[in-house]
Amino acid sequence: MSGTGNTARPPADDTTPPAAAELPAFAEQVLGVAELIPSGRVMTYGDIAEWLAGEAPPGTAGTGGPRQVGRVMALYGGAVPWWRVVRADGALLPGSELRALAHYRDEDTPLRDTARGGASKGRGATAGHIPRLDMRRARWDGRPVQDSEGDGVPPGDAWDDTPPGDGHRPEAQP
Repeated sequence: MSGTGNTARPPADDTTPPAAAELPAFAEQVLGVAELIPSGRVMTYGDIAEWLAGEAPPGTAGTGGPRQVGRVMALYGGAVPWWRVVRADGALLPGSELRALAHYRDEDTPLRDTARGGASKGRGATAGHIPRLDMRRARWDGRPVQDSEGDGVPPGDAWDDTPPGDGHRPEAQP
C-alpha cells in the first residue's frame, strides 16, 4: 500500500451519508452530469469533460479530461446510469457489454448492427455479436429534449434538424 498522504478521513456529520462525505468534488460533478442524461441517450467521456470545463468559473484550472471522467465512472459510476457514459467510437464498455446492452434495449437507445452495417433500435444483436451505439442518433448535447407535449422525444428525433414543411415531418395542423 502506497501512502501518499493522510489516510484518515474526517468523520461525516449526522446529515451527510458517509459515501457522500468521501466523494471528491470532481466525482460529484461527473456523476451529476451522468444523472442528467435522458433515457435512450448517451454522452462520451469527452462530452462530460467539456460540459464541466464550460461550467468552471473563469480563471480556474480545468476540472479534468476524458480519462479523469472515465476514472470517476470506474470508481463511483455504479450509483448512476453508467451505461449512458460511453466511448466516442460507440463501442460498448469492455467487460460490461451485455449488461449495458440490456439497458440500451430497455431504453430504445439507437444501436448500429456492425455485423450487417445497418442501424437498429437495439433489437438486432445476434448471438455472439455485440452492436455499437449509433452515436449520430444517440449522442446527447445537454439541451433539453422535449416534444410538443413536454415529454421526451424518442431517440433519434432530437438530432433531426430538418425544418418542418419539407415532407420529412408532418406540420402541425391548426
